[in-house]
Amino acid sequence: MATQLRPPVPDYVPRGSTFDPDDWAILAKHWYPVALVRELGDKPVGTKLLDEPLVVYRANGKIVVAGDICPHRGVPLSLGTQTEAGVVCAYHGLRFGADGRCNHIPASPDRAAPDRMRVTTYPAVERYGLVWTCLRPEAGADPVICPMPHWDDEGFQQITCPWIDIHGFAGRQMEGFLDVAHFAFVHTATFGDANNAEVPAYKAIKTEDGFYADYWSSVGNYPIGVEKGVPGFDWLRHFECFLPFTATLTIHFPGKDRLVIMNAASPVSAKVTRLFAPIGRNFDTDRPVQEVYDFNQRVFEEDKAIVEAQMPECLPLDPMMEAHIPADMSSMAYRRGLKDMGLSRFFTA
Repeated sequence: MATQLRPPVPDYVPRGSTFDPDDWAILAKHWYPVALVRELGDKPVGTKLLDEPLVVYRANGKIVVAGDICPHRGVPLSLGTQTEAGVVCAYHGLRFGADGRCNHIPASPDRAAPDRMRVTTYPAVERYGLVWTCLRPEAGADPVICPMPHWDDEGFQQITCPWIDIHGFAGRQMEGFLDVAHFAFVHTATFGDANNAEVPAYKAIKTEDGFYADYWSSVGNYPIGVEKGVPGFDWLRHFECFLPFTATLTIHFPGKDRLVIMNAASPVSAKVTRLFAPIGRNFDTDRPVQEVYDFNQRVFEEDKAIVEAQMPECLPLDPMMEAHIPADMSSMAYRRGLKDMGLSRFFTA
């Protein structure tokens, strides 16, 4: 009988889940980022996805995503240390390798660990400077991760911003990223224009994975105070939404300059979202990356304040629960897409 290198993924909803069980089962089939690759250093990284505690570590050069609990006495492995051969538990020094199996027991160094002495591992993919995983992957299926325009194109700089935690639901955050009517009110300290609030008509076109929308307007994307505008220039913002919680925005600057932002809203729980934002650009590539980090942090903080104040906390999928305006084409397409996935209201009260 062949040795099973990876234990079967348990079929359960995490203890204390904030999601409706049926919604959780649907969401758990999708891929989400859980850590920055550059975070993986001298210590394991503890995190959470869909209320499931996870630890991210390296073992023999391989990135591993596993359940954050030692099977010996229940201590989080993220409290431990990182070695070349795997993660080491802080309680008794048990070490777990790339396949999740315990490969060293200091108290019994000459004895092999029992088969039960292993952690559940999940698939791990490195892309866009992020570690992606899926809690309930389909057997034999390739990872389904949102493509990012221009990331690997010649002349484009690859930037992975620090993540930011938002105490709100991922669906609310995503809807805000797709919204084009809030620039003149939420982002007036970064790039918005308080005197340019009109939203020209646009359409959201359904795709196999979500939808896309081309939005043309005179609202620029340069930071406030930076005079680089071209009079009469119409800016194209090309949104691509990949359900449930990832989208990209390609902004067409004057000439051939392009800025691409990925909005990957990773649902820590139904009430906390960890936002990851890889960025690609083919201009100002000689400028300090910290400038990009700082500017986008300011933009994220502006959106964060709104998302954390919204009520209800969940994203209503019944169109009669909230009023709508013509500028909400993307929002309505997004909500319809989530409802078509079979989702309901996302979390229990």
